[in-house]
Amino acid sequence: MPADGRLRYAWRVCAVTSLGLVLIGIAGSTLNVALPTVVRHFHATPLQSGWILLAFLLVNTASLVFFGRVADLLGRREVYLAGFALFTVASLLAGLSPTVEFLIAMRVVQAVGASMILANGTVIIADAFPPDRLSQGMGVYMGMLSVAQLAGPTLGGLIAKAAGWQWIFWVNVPAGLIAFAVGVAILRKMPRRPKEPVDALGNVLVFAALSALLLALSEAGSGGLSSPVVLAGVGLFVLLLPLIVLAERRSSNPVLDLRLFGGRLLAYANLASFCNALARAALILVVALYFQAARGLDSFTAGLSVLPVPVGIGLASPIVGMLGRRVSPYALSVVGAVMSAAGLGTLMLTADPGTPYWVIGIGLFVAGCGSGTFLTGNTTQVMRALPSGSLGVVNGFRVMIMNVGIVISVGLSLSVLTSTLGPELRAQVYAGTLSTLSPVAVGQLMDGFQRAYAVLFTVALVGALLATLARGCTR
Repeated sequence: MPADGRLRYAWRVCAVTSLGLVLIGIAGSTLNVALPTVVRHFHATPLQSGWILLAFLLVNTASLVFFGRVADLLGRREVYLAGFALFTVASLLAGLSPTVEFLIAMRVVQAVGASMILANGTVIIADAFPPDRLSQGMGVYMGMLSVAQLAGPTLGGLIAKAAGWQWIFWVNVPAGLIAFAVGVAILRKMPRRPKEPVDALGNVLVFAALSALLLALSEAGSGGLSSPVVLAGVGLFVLLLPLIVLAERRSSNPVLDLRLFGGRLLAYANLASFCNALARAALILVVALYFQAARGLDSFTAGLSVLPVPVGIGLASPIVGMLGRRVSPYALSVVGAVMSAAGLGTLMLTADPGTPYWVIGIGLFVAGCGSGTFLTGNTTQVMRALPSGSLGVVNGFRVMIMNVGIVISVGLSLSVLTSTLGPELRAQVYAGTLSTLSPVAVGQLMDGFQRAYAVLFTVALVGALLATLARGCTR
């Protein structure tokens, strides 16, 4: 194919895959703000409320690498388009959910479709672009994620207030149909790669371990650390860890390649990335609940209030990318981790229903800028230190590690936030109506917010320390 023709095709591919990334990004972030509206509609219990979010995150995390392997067997274009179809159908049915259990089931199906899309979009772009233009395509592709994160919370609040919670899911249907149709028309079949065995045992063990840990975290807030469910979940998680290590060492294509922790740089950088994901992932959810449950704002206003986080990420990422030519990625990752901790520390110290918004906004913006700076520096630091033949493997592993941090972040934050509240008050928090009760109840909740911020702040500090320890490993 002539160079000009290939480049035109590559940019069309970039448009299709970017649409998929926006679809997944918005679908994930809209529900963070609109969760209280959904909870009130179904009269969901605190456990059910948490799993409306966690079911998607858990399944998406555990199946990313799996569907990357499946695409090697069945064809990358075919699996990618099937993901769009499955995600669209699940979104339609989610809006028609008669019960909260059915909604959670549809969130699981959505997660499967999202994994089929996310696991293959980057590879499709890499195959389409000439090597000298690949960085441009990837820049646009990843930049669209910031757009989705920026629009999602506000869009979710607006939809929930103006059209009803069902449209949070139904808005994905026309977008999914368009993406599927355009993908069928534009994407060409890709050559099959050598067939590699799927690490089925590793996927099952990782999924079981994460499920046990999340169940324990979800129950700890209501039943306490001595609850049989908590003890059983933690016990199963501890039991499965050595089995995962053993299975992954024996697998020829492990879902968690433990060899990538062998070098000091990879070990510290991946652990720092895990901590950063754990510290930032639940921030928008926790702050959105704060504005609705503690300050009595509606979902749309709460969505507007959390905008400083994605704005900070969206502004910092490209600026830091330009600075990367003059500033070492090590310095950027450390500065970003410290900024994230500073923003979370500001929120922790000022957690009160009467705190002026500008103070909260500064904390959110600094945390967002810190995450954007860290992600750019940390990724560059790792990729520069590796031979080109291992980039794909390492990137897949990095995504898995970050997603594990995201899953644990949501479950841990919700558990810590409501740990001292009774069942009725916890239900009021998830429904966003606690502010209508007594000041004593709101005061108890603010203690929970301070604890949640303190946990996220501590994790961010650990991430900054780990990023600092990688100094001797940079090139």
